[in-house]
Formats: sequence, structure tokens, C-alpha cells
Amino acid sequence: MWGVRLAHPVDDSGMMSRPLKNVRVLVGRARHQASALSSRLRAAGATVIEIPFIQIKPPRSYKGLDSALKNAARYDWLILTSVNGAEALWRRLRRLRLNSKQLTHLRIAAIGPATRKAIEQRGLKVDVVPKEYVAESVVKSLRNKVAGKRVLLARAKVARDVIPSELRRLGAKVDVVEAYETVVPNSSRSRLRKLLADPRRPPHVITFTSSSTARNFFQLAGKGANLKGIRLASIGPVTSATLRELGLRADLEAEEFTIPGLVKKVIDVVAE
Repeated sequence: MWGVRLAHPVDDSGMMSRPLKNVRVLVGRARHQASALSSRLRAAGATVIEIPFIQIKPPRSYKGLDSALKNAARYDWLILTSVNGAEALWRRLRRLRLNSKQLTHLRIAAIGPATRKAIEQRGLKVDVVPKEYVAESVVKSLRNKVAGKRVLLARAKVARDVIPSELRRLGAKVDVVEAYETVVPNSSRSRLRKLLADPRRPPHVITFTSSSTARNFFQLAGKGANLKGIRLASIGPVTSATLRELGLRADLEAEEFTIPGLVKKVIDVVAE
């Protein structure tokens, strides 16, 4: 089952078969975001088990974000590093009785195609999408564009400080505001432990779409979790590094750091 296969198998009718048939995949994305990954896996024939490792919540206060939006005219750049950040920003604009026209003067950087789509659906233009969808690549893409500029970074409460620290070093004035918070969904703990303890139908693959999902999985599953024979699939190098920091493996790593890239990697390596 676990042999590497780079092409999708074709059945006797000449139609594309379902390469992940009989493969059980555990998806740990937040409940409202799981469908994008789950639907692609199901289309490839996988049996998908959804147990969220992460929950998205509003921050304790929107004071910083609201102030920034009310004073958007003072910024030159807006950076959004996730769809969650973009959606939180739209919600606050509506709550403040503002609209996306308040942001049309800004140059906008989005960390990846899904975030770009979430921004462009609101009628705004995205100026920069880095070649690799990680913080370091965002900084590299903006290296010659931000000196002396005012930058607004809307992100999760807890996040890596690569972008603000490096952009400040390059001469930018960066305001970081909390758009949302990620927490551990404690209701998933018993379900996850029961699944991993069941020798009859354990998942063949567990997917990790961010460092937060990796850390939360470790907390929910417990140190003694039996992961023997289960492949851990990472969306990219930052998530893989977090898995290794936790003493876990990164058996698969997407070559393109996106949901489609993660599914492709699972198919290429895990398909029968």
C-alpha cells in the first residue's frame, strides 16, 4: 500500500480511478475549514475522519484591529497571512459600518492563493503573493518595497514574529493587530484518543496544515499516543519543523504549501 506512485492509476474503462480507495485520512483542520481538504481527499477515494485539532475564536479584544481599520488611511501596506485573518477583517469592517473601499489605497500582500482569493472576492487587488507560502518568503517578496512605509499586519494572537521583526529591520513601521485566536478544542480529546487506541481501524494518514494543528494534536493525543504505522503529512517546512520539535515525524511534506499540494503529496506517496 505504501509504495511511491507518481501517477494516478487508470481503471479498465480508461477513466481515472480513486487512488486513495481504502485509505483512512484524519483531517484536523478547524471545523469550518475542513471541507476544502476533506472534499479533495474524498474525491480521491479516501475515507476521511474529521476531528478538529484547532478552533478559531475571536480575540479577547478587537480594539487594535478596529483602530487600525478606522485609521486605514495612514497605512501603505496590508499583510494578511491566512483566510481567517481576511475573514475577521471583513467582519470588523461591517461591524464598524465601513467597507473595502477604505482599503483600496493599500498595497496588499497575501501569503498564499487561498488568502489571495479571499481578498480579491472583496474587490481588492493583491500586489504580492510570495513564491513559497511561508513568512520568510513574504519578507523576501517585500524586501525592496517597505523601507519608510507603514505596514498593517492582521494575524492570529499567537504567531511567529518573522514578518514584523524582519520588516522593521528593513525600515518599515509595522503595526501588528490581533484578528483572531486559535485554541485547543478540548472536546476533540476523547475522540482522538479513542481513534488512535483502536487497533482495528486506525488512520493511515494524519494531515497537519499549520504549526498550530501540530502543537494541538500533540496536546490532545498525549505523549503516549501510538502512531506506529501512521503517516504524518505536513503542508510545508514550517509545520514539518514543528512536528520534529515535538518529537514527531514529518513523513510527507507538500511540495506546494497549499491544500491541493498536500493532497497531491498524499496521493503520490500513499496511493495503492
